[in-house]
Amino acid sequence: MPNADRKAQLTSTVTVRHLPEQSDAASGLHAFAYTVSIRNSGNVTAQLIARQWIITDANGHTDEVRGLAVVGHQPLLKPGETFEYTSGTRLATPHGTMRGTFFCMTEDAYPFDAPIAEFGLTLASALH
Repeated sequence: MPNADRKAQLTSTVTVRHLPEQSDAASGLHAFAYTVSIRNSGNVTAQLIARQWIITDANGHTDEVRGLAVVGHQPLLKPGETFEYTSGTRLATPHGTMRGTFFCMTEDAYPFDAPIAEFGLTLASALH
């Protein structure tokens, strides 16, 4: 970026909940919803363009999901603004993990990545 004082940064927090009504343990289907809150913690306007998720179940099976937007949106966030969305995934095991990256662009067309730290997808009863 031409001006060192201009910083592009999106930070994310994630909350997860198990969806028993969409799960069938006998069939090896465990559904989870995750809510992502994305905050522009930089000092330039930025847009989320695409995302990549790495989803790993307890057996080590990994799926990669890539695509434009999140739930049909490419939010444009001014400094300090937040965007929140909820989506879901299914695993063959009662627990696993997800991690990812948001691919973003500043208002003056500089690309940057915003990593999403690994988080757990866990059915509480599977921990006991």
